[in-house]
Amino acid sequence: MGVSPLLAIERPHLPRPTFREIIHDIGPQEIGNGLVALIFSASGPIAVILAAAAAGNLSPDQTSSWIFGAFLGNGLLTLLLTYLYRSPQAYFWTIPGTVIAGDALTHLSFGEVIGAYLATAVLVFLLGWTGVIGRIMAVLPATIVMAMVAGIFLRFGLDLITAATDDPLITISMIVVFVGLSIAPKVAAVAPPVAIAAVAGTLVAILAGQVNSGILDDGVIATPILTAPEFSMGAMLELVIPLTITVVIVQNGQGIAVLQAAGHRPGVNLAAAASGLVSIPMALIGNITTCLTGPTNALIVASGKSQRHYAAAMVTALGAITVGLFSPAFVGFMLAMPVSFVSALAGIAMLTPLKNAFLAGFKGPFSTGALVCFLVTVSELTLLGITAPFWGIVFGCLIAWLMDPKPKKA
Repeated sequence: MGVSPLLAIERPHLPRPTFREIIHDIGPQEIGNGLVALIFSASGPIAVILAAAAAGNLSPDQTSSWIFGAFLGNGLLTLLLTYLYRSPQAYFWTIPGTVIAGDALTHLSFGEVIGAYLATAVLVFLLGWTGVIGRIMAVLPATIVMAMVAGIFLRFGLDLITAATDDPLITISMIVVFVGLSIAPKVAAVAPPVAIAAVAGTLVAILAGQVNSGILDDGVIATPILTAPEFSMGAMLELVIPLTITVVIVQNGQGIAVLQAAGHRPGVNLAAAASGLVSIPMALIGNITTCLTGPTNALIVASGKSQRHYAAAMVTALGAITVGLFSPAFVGFMLAMPVSFVSALAGIAMLTPLKNAFLAGFKGPFSTGALVCFLVTVSELTLLGITAPFWGIVFGCLIAWLMDPKPKKA
């Protein structure tokens, strides 16, 4: 991927797909992967937003506006960059950052938090525009970054086991369907195992009477609400640096690592600059800083031919735009589904990405550092308001430098 002489943003290295090529490349596998990635983003991560909104006593309209921006704005960004670069680039929101924002909303006004969002967006954009973040990421060992990814993805596998224990009717049904289709490659090519498992789980939940009522209680069409930012020193000190680190190192680092492991060439500087730029207008409707998400991209590239992964990302993007427009109804449906369904779907979908993260994290050099990074990430350690994945990279790199043999230069 070339770099412009005037700025550090990576240029496309592949031709843009034609409409005919897009239609050809969107097959059952791509549709299945794209929809599963969308369902994942609209289930567990939505619950994080709702928890943060509840912590800040946000109104239903403010919460709906936040979700509207999270899906519509990021869906448009995903669609545009995926098309321009002919490469999967799914952008959503930072989950650890949302947790940080939820804590801040307990003692800061929504306007103050939005002011911090704006400052974070500008800083993230500048880090990408100038190429600073690209130079930082270039010196981080890939194995340690992937060990961090494995530590983050691990909880999805563990939640699958918990769901199977707590609600075997739904979870075991989904696992059986997934395994049955996965061992028949010819069938799986036209009936994506994860997507069909999601349909099976939905049907079992409905037949078992486990779907709650009130899906349309908050309406159908989303209405964005502008909130005026307030710039306070307290909010800046508390939020800007932790959110920036979370976006450019932890979240974008995951996305970059996952896409590189699948054979793609994502732009590190592009990811930061795009995340920051689109976050500026989206902050005004309550949306937290955008990022190149790891789990969603992992699901998009989990299977199928790599040259067609961009089509799966487009499916996710178009679905996200639709969810954004109809976010109250869609979120109402996902919240009406039993918790076990969401956990089972995420766990099944993340099995392959989790396996790939372990292989990439512990198969190369700096294995001791990778192990320390993994353990710290899983520990959920928080220091200075910054969550465990960042410290996993810090301590992993430190141990790798002290204890691991340096790889020989070719």
